[in-house]
Amino acid sequence: MARHLITSAIPYINGIKHLGNLVGSQLPADLYARYLRARGHEVLFLCATDEHGTPAELAAAKAGKPVADYCAEMHAVQAEIADGFRLSFDHFGRSSSPQNHALTQHFAGRLADAGLIREVSEKQVYSNADGRFLPDRYIEGTCPNCGYDRARGDQCENCTKQLDPTDLIEPRSAVSGSTDLEVRETRHLFLCQSQMKDELDAWIDSKSDWPVLTTSIAKKWLHDGDGLQDRGITRDLNWGIPVRRGDADWPGMEGKVFYVWFDAPIEYIACAGEWAAANGLDDADWERWWRTDKGAGDVRYTQFMGKDNVPFHTLSFPATVLGSGEPWKLVDHLKSFNYLNYDGGQFSTSQGRGIFMDQALEILPADYWRWWLLSHAPENSDSEFTWENFQQSVNKDLADVLGNFVSRITKFCRSKFGQEVPAGGTFGADEEALISDLSEMLKRYEQAMESMEVRKSAAELRAIWARGNEYLQSVAPWTEFKTDPEQAAAQTRLGLNLARLFAVLSAPFVPDASEKILTALRSEDNAWPDGMAEFLSALRPGHDFDVPDVLFAKISDEQSEEWQSRFGGTRV
Repeated sequence: MARHLITSAIPYINGIKHLGNLVGSQLPADLYARYLRARGHEVLFLCATDEHGTPAELAAAKAGKPVADYCAEMHAVQAEIADGFRLSFDHFGRSSSPQNHALTQHFAGRLADAGLIREVSEKQVYSNADGRFLPDRYIEGTCPNCGYDRARGDQCENCTKQLDPTDLIEPRSAVSGSTDLEVRETRHLFLCQSQMKDELDAWIDSKSDWPVLTTSIAKKWLHDGDGLQDRGITRDLNWGIPVRRGDADWPGMEGKVFYVWFDAPIEYIACAGEWAAANGLDDADWERWWRTDKGAGDVRYTQFMGKDNVPFHTLSFPATVLGSGEPWKLVDHLKSFNYLNYDGGQFSTSQGRGIFMDQALEILPADYWRWWLLSHAPENSDSEFTWENFQQSVNKDLADVLGNFVSRITKFCRSKFGQEVPAGGTFGADEEALISDLSEMLKRYEQAMESMEVRKSAAELRAIWARGNEYLQSVAPWTEFKTDPEQAAAQTRLGLNLARLFAVLSAPFVPDASEKILTALRSEDNAWPDGMAEFLSALRPGHDFDVPDVLFAKISDEQSEEWQSRFGGTRV
């Protein structure tokens, strides 16, 4: 048994995420965590909401709520949706937690002591009406490139041109709408990432098993252009972690908070502290996962995220951890994903285009989405969600192959032998060939899962389902029963055990269906197979079972067309 620490990129607090966000981090992380637990490993799977920064303040203002209240409400919403998708977090924390406040301030102090933080004087826009400096996203105006009148101070959403606030025509405060703006000088702290370049380069080079996508993005940021740049870690905002140097004040930084990109990844560590506190454990219980001087040396740490998060997790966060000079656990494997596009375009949160996580659960159970998203995960390139492909995958894979097998064998047994595993008959050449094939197929499935090859894992699992269907169709116990009921009993007994095999192996992908199958078979043993022949004889003659309800209903053409129209844009 090994120890595995797993984190997925923490979702931002301002609203409900779409399916592209889900498949880019949380869902494949859950697949891996469930598989490792099934194999008997000790797993700590952590995630949280990212709650600080400009978008949180703006979203709270738009909702007419204090930002702390807004974040608390949205954390509860996101936690409920995560549970709806059966994401098996050991803890779903909050970057606004006391643990993250303390740890972020601790890291800042350590970095300052190491000479890795410097003060920089900058000029920023100040709103006299609001009595505050305005981050770029707090400033709106007319884009000088396309004329869009709601361009932000960092980028025009309409034409995507990168902007500075001073580029905008008739700039105004996004908070109050005031045009009484002026440019003032302010001071901020910068993390001296450039000093860590060689150390980060060598660390990345040591990760030979990282996906090409991960390594190429990290190297691009390290070497292209002017290379790795120092980056600001503070902001003139009200909502966030106050700038302190450990437990001490930081002269000149009064009223400022740490920049969200700095404190958010530290929440991965702080979340473990939240987990310990929530479960009545002490510091040693979470430190054994994160401190190499306290037991984390034998931990395998894996992160999951979309490619847009790779630079922060391969460079900025490691710079923070390494720069602290303390024995914190660094990531061993970073699994990154490309983008999932939507029906000929892109998912768009601002335009309401695509399917959002809460809407998905309203129209179909979690397993439908889990299977399609994982079996089409954007690993080596961007992938695209289309309703036609989704319908086809659900109907063929889940309904016809997995669901139909379980329904067919349980109903046949009930009609000919009653609702118990039948006795009689012996295994012949067909059965021995099936067991041999499944033994080899299981090895390939396990290898793909351990390598975190998500799409390949789904293909190997489906092949196992298909092999069981081929066997049942080939031996045809419903025909055999007419001339040799004893042999039909043996075939049926094996078919019922195959249904249990499918349930156990499928649990990481479709946990609800797995549980329904095991419940119908009245099997409380969900242990992973250790020898195919033994596993396929575990349900003994006389064992009672029930016929389950339909596991997966097929999606009709009418449903597919209606959903395509409904989720084409403008979220209601």
